[in-house]
Amino acid sequence: MENSFETLIASYIENNVGIANHFISDELANHLKENLLSLNEKHLLLTAGTGNADKLIHNTAIRNDVIYWLDKKHNNQYENEFFEKIEAFISYLNQECFAGITDYEFHYSLYEKGSFYRKHLDQFQDNTSRQFSMISYLNADWNIEDGGELLIHNEGKNQKIAPTQGKTVFFKSNELAHEVLVTNERRMSVTGWLKRG
Repeated sequence: MENSFETLIASYIENNVGIANHFISDELANHLKENLLSLNEKHLLLTAGTGNADKLIHNTAIRNDVIYWLDKKHNNQYENEFFEKIEAFISYLNQECFAGITDYEFHYSLYEKGSFYRKHLDQFQDNTSRQFSMISYLNADWNIEDGGELLIHNEGKNQKIAPTQGKTVFFKSNELAHEVLVTNERRMSVTGWLKRG
């Protein structure tokens, strides 16, 4: 487990973008994907917006994915397994990097064919609690022609990251603008933030 944590942190230190290709196992990814698809069939995913609390805006010209917030109260075995992994990573990150992370929040994200999310930052202007963004992908057999890459604008260089199953991406929420390019296939992930304060 610590190998994937160290891979994520080391690549973040080197590039401002941490990538670990096998942060979550195929088995866990498959269970999370099955759960996401079941929730979607029950019409429990909601249209995603931008902003927080009273400033939430729904604009399909900016983003048109659907989401479902994860919560320990759901008592889902596989979501809880994912949470345990995240909590272990936070403990490791705080110990090794003195990050001071005290909380987290995650949701499923589903992009149907033709969906996207335009260039943005993850930290709100009026709330700086989000410190790091983390995305874990649930897409087996993803091909280059499927599109849907995460495009990160990193110090004038564009970095495209394919959303392949098991891969986790990690970066500072207030530093790197990024976008989800138009996907040509259904694209799934667990997306969230490590928080402070």
